[in-house]
Amino acid sequence: MVAAKKLNVFLIGLGAVGVMFAQLAAISLHAEGPTPAVTDKNWQAVAPGRVEPISGEIKIAAPLAGLITEVTVKTGDKVLSGELLVRLSDEEVQARIANAEAQIAMRKRARNDQAPSSRAGDRRKAEDAVSDAHRGVMDAQADFDRIALERRAGKASDADLEGAGSALAQARDRLKQLTADLRKLEADPATPMPTSNEGQLNIARTELWAAEAAREKLSIRAPIAGTVLQVNAKPGEMAVPSATQPLVLMGDISGLRVRAELDERDYGEIRVGQAVSVRPDAFRGREFAGKVSSIAPLVEPSRSSRGQRNQNDVDVVEVLIDLAEPGPLAVGMKVDAYFRYEGAQH
Repeated sequence: MVAAKKLNVFLIGLGAVGVMFAQLAAISLHAEGPTPAVTDKNWQAVAPGRVEPISGEIKIAAPLAGLITEVTVKTGDKVLSGELLVRLSDEEVQARIANAEAQIAMRKRARNDQAPSSRAGDRRKAEDAVSDAHRGVMDAQADFDRIALERRAGKASDADLEGAGSALAQARDRLKQLTADLRKLEADPATPMPTSNEGQLNIARTELWAAEAAREKLSIRAPIAGTVLQVNAKPGEMAVPSATQPLVLMGDISGLRVRAELDERDYGEIRVGQAVSVRPDAFRGREFAGKVSSIAPLVEPSRSSRGQRNQNDVDVVEVLIDLAEPGPLAVGMKVDAYFRYEGAQH
């Protein structure tokens, strides 16, 4: 009898442990699995996702290794396209620029000592105009960078920066037009070939422009207008090209979207333009309307299961969902995207 009671107690305990493990397994699958369960007939499919800027998250890495000398932005700053974010050390390039400018001054004096023919004189004027236009672009860029810093310090307005941006664009257009005029003149058979002094001056100018381009490469700029989401750069640190650890993370948060991972088994069930209800973890009980904007043509492992995989892992399709009114949602929030049946009522 005692043995029978002990056996009953053991079986009851074993059953309780089994129920506990089953519950833990269910919780684990809900937490880690890529697809929440569909519990309403109005929903055709459900997929987990995260909120991101309408532009996507833009990771800005260093183009080459170098010492960080200046970081001009902080998290939350709004920037225009082309604004300076990070500057790398350019001492060596500055030396190249100074040497090229000295060569240009010397070669130009030697060239001007020789009187040109009428047609050669036209070419000289065109070459000088292109050189001046290059300098105009550099000056306009410097003004743009200065006013951007002054705006962040409260010493200049958005209108001032927009004006500097317009002046920079005009300087670039002028350079493009004058360069085209020079190329047209050079292609004319009536235009004589450059003399030795003229050729040496052109070489020096080309070296200057190459050095200025190298300096500009060390100035890391915003590729679009948007908001700085994260800054990982600090003056005095070494920057290295790395997509996994960008210097700056930014995006256009004037609109938000969701990047969802749809189980490949539901791939044929959704379409672009389909209505979606987004339910964020951070705001229980609230839904945000959206529409499918794109469906990736690639099936791949879920981000949560990339690397070493097991037989329970599923493959997914990335789906982008544009949100109509993001409201209080923030970049990075976890959400579940519920894809409605066509004709389902809200």
